[in-house]
Amino acid sequence: MSGGVDNIWILLAFAFHIAGAAACCVAIAWIMRRGDAKRTDRIPLVAALTITAGWSVSHAALGPLNGLTAWLEIVRNLSWIYVIFKLYANDGRDQSMRPIRPVAFALGFVECLQAVLIVIATSYATTPEPALLVLQIMAMLRILVAIGALVLLHNLYVGAAQPVRQTLRWTTAAFAALWAFDLNVYTIAYLGSTLPVEMMAVRGLVVATAAIPLAIGSSGSSAAMRLKPSRAVTFQTLSLLVIGAYLLVMVGIAQSLSMLGGDIARLTQVGFTFAATVVALLWLPSKRLRGWVKVTAVKHLFQHRYDYRAEWLRFTRTIAEDREDGHSLHERAVKAMADITDSPAGLLLVRDDNGGFELASRWKWGALEVPASPISNDFSQLLERDLFIVDVDDARGGSDRKGELSLIPQWLVDEPKAWAMVPLVHFDRLTGIIVLARPSDPRRLDWEDFDLLRIVGQQLASYLAEQSVQQALMEAARFDEFNRRIAFVMHDVKNLASQLSLLARNAELHAEKPEFRADMLVTLRKSSEKLNNLIARLNRYGTSASDHRETISLSDLARQVCERMGKLHPVQVIAEDEVEVVADRENLEQALIHLVQNAIDASEAEQTVFIEVSTDKLKGRIQVVDSGAGMTPEFVRSGLFKPFVSSKSSGFGIGAYEARELVRAMGGRLDVESREGLGTRFSITFPLNEVSDLFKGPDDAITSEVA
Repeated sequence: MSGGVDNIWILLAFAFHIAGAAACCVAIAWIMRRGDAKRTDRIPLVAALTITAGWSVSHAALGPLNGLTAWLEIVRNLSWIYVIFKLYANDGRDQSMRPIRPVAFALGFVECLQAVLIVIATSYATTPEPALLVLQIMAMLRILVAIGALVLLHNLYVGAAQPVRQTLRWTTAAFAALWAFDLNVYTIAYLGSTLPVEMMAVRGLVVATAAIPLAIGSSGSSAAMRLKPSRAVTFQTLSLLVIGAYLLVMVGIAQSLSMLGGDIARLTQVGFTFAATVVALLWLPSKRLRGWVKVTAVKHLFQHRYDYRAEWLRFTRTIAEDREDGHSLHERAVKAMADITDSPAGLLLVRDDNGGFELASRWKWGALEVPASPISNDFSQLLERDLFIVDVDDARGGSDRKGELSLIPQWLVDEPKAWAMVPLVHFDRLTGIIVLARPSDPRRLDWEDFDLLRIVGQQLASYLAEQSVQQALMEAARFDEFNRRIAFVMHDVKNLASQLSLLARNAELHAEKPEFRADMLVTLRKSSEKLNNLIARLNRYGTSASDHRETISLSDLARQVCERMGKLHPVQVIAEDEVEVVADRENLEQALIHLVQNAIDASEAEQTVFIEVSTDKLKGRIQVVDSGAGMTPEFVRSGLFKPFVSSKSSGFGIGAYEARELVRAMGGRLDVESREGLGTRFSITFPLNEVSDLFKGPDDAITSEVA
């Protein structure tokens, strides 16, 4: 059996050394054709490869113990040492580093002592004891030469200038592999008092492998060549290593349990194997472990954390997804950025009509309570001015790099999952902010995260700006169409009003019965007044201010609307603070009726709509609250106050828009808070009559808070 194994290694040694000789010949041809002719080590390297090829052929044909093979190995090692010395000349250090010469000569002298040992072994080492002594001395000398050569290579690479180091790395790596393998071979031979057959056979394969980087390193273009396995390959390889190490440990422990003996050992092995398998099934597929392996591989095996090509392709695919899947552009924007950092959730804040920010979309973060005004103006200016990405963990730890510590919103600091805030800047203007949740495998944000998130934020800002422009163009087109239709309607209504007015005048002159004449006059006059009011209201669309203002009581107005709308649906006034504001009664009543009607439409038949009047001594507020179905964040942001967009199948989609425009024209403000499944609250706010002069201009803002 042992003889068969030895024969296999002899065949492998023959094949490996023939392959080594062939690789050296190919490397010589490569160097002569494509190698840098100006390199001082070019000719010595070709000579060394030629000698190494001859040694490999002798080893394959005659074996490692043959005299010719031994002499060729001495010459081979001397040629390698000479090549290493000549490599110092690439940046002139063969002259400036004079201590290198004595070291190289010393290594050459030690290697030449092998010739004396060959003579002694051939002539005098005829018995086992002298032969063993010669082998140990030979191995010791080869160990010294290998260590000295590795030291020379280390000094060569570390002390080289950066451009020269890029050129030397392939050649030094190849020689380091050759000398390191020889060091292991002769260390084992010295300790084991015999040459290791297996490692001696593999030396030819090591030579064949080293010939490739030696050839690559001879070309000037080698400085630009790098060995870069893909991240997927590295991650999978590292995962296999982790699994393999786990299996080896499991098998080792299971085998050690066999020392107990008998049935107890068998039961213990089976029990341990079962428990280890269960642990593996639960632990190895876990997302946390995969995240740890990925972060470890990126941190230690790559110059950059991100595979930018793969990340950009994934980012583009996410943004370009078909909207038929139900995800809006805002949701896809959050997901695209969260995927880059492996964040499990995120939020998107965008500018509202008042210049502040509001929640526009969530992605897998439904439990977080976001205020109606999530960030301050000073904080948004900081993000816009410096393109500053906020590390929330740093802020919690007291870090204050840009003055953000006093400005970061408290609701974000209190949320343990909050991890980073990324500004979306388009043409130097902050258009949105994405809040990312902490990944399952926590880590600190570094420069590479900041650079990538910053550029992705700018790209997302351009996408959102493009969508806003497109929506504005579509809205303008709809308004144009609406105006054309209204022009015809107004013309017809005006004709009708004229006819009714004429009829009223004729009836006043020709009616015979006083009672009929009186009823007809009242009816016709009211119809005429209604038509004229409709014309006036249509003409008033788009004006910046109301025509008539007076001091009115919000409590009286609330009771009147409650009495009028209460005939159709349960409506109740639950608070009636005495509040007086300056506004147009007719327009404010019309706006309030719109809001109450919307609340009635959103509520069940038995659900009461509440009206509340209150004041904070500076402003008066009238609120309409319902317990209906509520509205989605997307609809509140992009549909509620957009004309011709309605959640009702028969609605024209202009009621909420008209209410907001009427309130704005009177110098008021309309706010809305809505949550799906809980209901909606509309708030109309005006400055009190006593302090109205302090408020200059309309506060045309609208904010929304949607969970």
